[in-house]
Amino acid sequence: MSIGLKSDSSGTSGSIVINGSDKVVVTSAGNVTAGTFTGAVVGAVTGNVTGNVTGSLTAGGSLNLATAVATTSGTAIDFTGIPSWVKRVTVVFSGVSASGTSNYLLQIGSGSVLTTGYDSAASSFNDVNTGSTSGFILTAGNVVVASTVSGVVVLAGINPSTNTWVSSGNVSNTANPPVNGASHLSGGNRALSGALDRVRLTTVNGTDTFDAGSVNIMYEG
Repeated sequence: MSIGLKSDSSGTSGSIVINGSDKVVVTSAGNVTAGTFTGAVVGAVTGNVTGNVTGSLTAGGSLNLATAVATTSGTAIDFTGIPSWVKRVTVVFSGVSASGTSNYLLQIGSGSVLTTGYDSAASSFNDVNTGSTSGFILTAGNVVVASTVSGVVVLAGINPSTNTWVSSGNVSNTANPPVNGASHLSGGNRALSGALDRVRLTTVNGTDTFDAGSVNIMYEG
């Protein structure tokens, strides 16, 4: 394969020539006026892009939505296979309920779910505070049977060299208001041995069974 450069007679544009054919035409102002790009584009692209763009964008810049999971059975809900380039995971809850009164917990991992070593706490708007070292605790002592929890928790990578992740949550008991309608704020941190690849929703006691609602994650680089 031969690759060369060619300028037109007026000097106002040039082209990249591959095997004798003009593949990309560039004006003196740096505008690409013709040509077809295939394969991967690496680096920054500035200016206006016109025409057809085919292929896919990966490893950053896109928001990926997983498949929602019904929280209607089991003691834990796992999301696995999260790509290594992910820097933020958003966990979304809709009407999640469990059979008991144990507080809700998120756990993360690299290769396996970690159940110790977390530094996390949650507070409710009626002045109840709860901490946990077994996961990112999401609620603070106001979970009752028949209550349902909805809201969002964001997990963000803060230090790539140590794979340290922090959590920030805002969920509310959305059934039986206002008695059980408390909102809960939470936060915490945990370092992993490698890139985060899984998130688990469970409860502090690990034995309460989910019986209503759904949960999903969104992730991005």
